Amino acid sequence: NLKGFFKTDFTIIDNNVFRLHYKATVCILIAFSILVTGRQYIGDPIDCISKDSVPSDLLDTFCWIHTTFSLTDAWHKQVGVQIPYPGVDKYTPGEKRVYHAYYQWVCFVLFLQAVLFYVPRYFWKAIEGGRTKNLILGLNNPIMADDAKEKSRNLLVEYLTVNLNNHNLFFYGYVLAEILNFINVVGQMFLMDMFLGGEFSSYGARVLQFTEWDWSVRFDPMIKVFPRLTKCTFHMYGTSGDVQKHDAMCILPINIIN
Repeated sequence: NLKGFFKTDFTIIDNNVFRLHYKATVCILIAFSILVTGRQYIGDPIDCISKDSVPSDLLDTFCWIHTTFSLTDAWHKQVGVQIPYPGVDKYTPGEKRVYHAYYQWVCFVLFLQAVLFYVPRYFWKAIEGGRTKNLILGLNNPIMADDAKEKSRNLLVEYLTVNLNNHNLFFYGYVLAEILNFINVVGQMFLMDMFLGGEFSSYGARVLQFTEWDWSVRFDPMIKVFPRLTKCTFHMYGTSGDVQKHDAMCILPINIIN
């Protein structure tokens, strides 16, 4: 239950950094996953408009499922003069487009990340099997007499001395669990970079550089990775039976949370 998840075990079998992985990080990721899920499936994650007579609900659903896009040549044009928003401009054939196909899956990816952060803890608990708690059973009991504690402590020291090097499996298991923590952190960096189309690895550096750019050419990298306004193209049959193309602009309030 949740109470058992948040409380600190009476018998500690790991360290503070290890607990940051499977408690603090997991809680944060699950909280964000719930927040994004609520905004995505209970609220209105996308609103698309078109000058043509296309039902708004149909347009919203289509653009949400089939993803929206931005024009790379329009990222650095002057907003309010040349373009209405970075990445949004009149499309010409052959112009490079960047599709934003991630936002439908953010809540699931966050939950997957939480599961991956808990895997090393699950592995270590399976290896340890509650043996540490059994070894020190009663030593932290406040109602146990001091002489009984001393006797139990001496027995524990004797047991550890006699069985020295007989429990290397637990040592190697814990070292492997720590290695899994490291692999998980590094692996999730690559996962996020792939998920965001290669923009995650350089995102932090670009955000820091953004504050040093001249305001006339300043371009917020957050808009490139998490655009609030994008384009969508919808095709449908017209009254005469020919295929008609409808251009739409889509507002993505979900990306404010993302």
